Amino acid sequence: MTTRNVGEIQGISIQDIEEAKHVVSEYARKTPLIQSMFLSRNVTNGNVFLKLENMQLTGSFKFRGANNKINHLSDEEKERGIITVSAGNHAQGVALTGKLLGIKTTVVMPDEAPQAKRDATAGYGAEVDIHGATFDDAKKWMHERAEKEGKTIVDPFNDQLVIAGQGTIGLEILDELWDVDTVVIPVGGGGLISGMAIALKSFNPSIHIVGVQSENVHGMKASIDKGEITFHHDDFTLADGTDVAVPGDITYPIVKELVDEIVTVSEDEIANAMKDLMQRAKVVSEGAGALPTAALESHKIDEKWLKNKNVVAMVSGGNVDLSRVSGIIDQFFSPVKPNGAIG
Repeated sequence: MTTRNVGEIQGISIQDIEEAKHVVSEYARKTPLIQSMFLSRNVTNGNVFLKLENMQLTGSFKFRGANNKINHLSDEEKERGIITVSAGNHAQGVALTGKLLGIKTTVVMPDEAPQAKRDATAGYGAEVDIHGATFDDAKKWMHERAEKEGKTIVDPFNDQLVIAGQGTIGLEILDELWDVDTVVIPVGGGGLISGMAIALKSFNPSIHIVGVQSENVHGMKASIDKGEITFHHDDFTLADGTDVAVPGDITYPIVKELVDEIVTVSEDEIANAMKDLMQRAKVVSEGAGALPTAALESHKIDEKWLKNKNVVAMVSGGNVDLSRVSGIIDQFFSPVKPNGAIG
């Protein structure tokens, strides 16, 4: 694979991502890229492939960025212990890496973090500190604890080494599908799409990159639309892994420069995508991981980027509470009684 030089963006270059690939490959899985015949033939009239990061260690792409960042810490930074904030996926990536490297780890999680993600994070040996109603509330508390206790912060998205780690997914896609035309990626704080955009555009600047967010929480899209970093959080979202109201000051400029468009989807569209991934692709996805499929199914992306094109839709994670899966199954498959009641 030959890369073109798109330059260093916010302190990150393709060389940083290639170096991260060398670091992360010692620990992380190379996840499958499989074609979805349902999304290809029934939805887009293109060739749609699913990048299954739900099969990554800890069930999410977040392990890559966390692992790359922590492996680059100095001995003194590791000795102080590490702290992070997360709704769950980055939490598990940090917790598992901390366990593998023997580093004391603390994770601050908001009240809205799913129980399955809390339990998994604690299961990797991290101290779990539930604090605040939202991610942004928890983030404020994480910074307060870090300053008070002298812990080393491992930011979930607004960090060059984390972004480079996430960018290794782009290199894996290119290794298997060098002639990819369009890549559809979930967006929260912007770490995943920033790293992947640098990797993909360094190889071929004409690759069309689409970000997807929930209508209820889309800080990145609101910021791009306004032309400056701004806040957006209207309500709860099934896509809790992307429930970030304010993007990072590192990720925002990268997305603004390299991402071609950002679209939003409704909660019903996210739920339907989760259902179809389970039923048609046999893939269990959390809400955030289903965002790209939701965008395809709801026709939020112009068909010129999809029809007869090679398309990759990220399934970024599979850490979903079974109760939520059960609720979605009930929503779509419970029989309708004669009086119109459900159940």
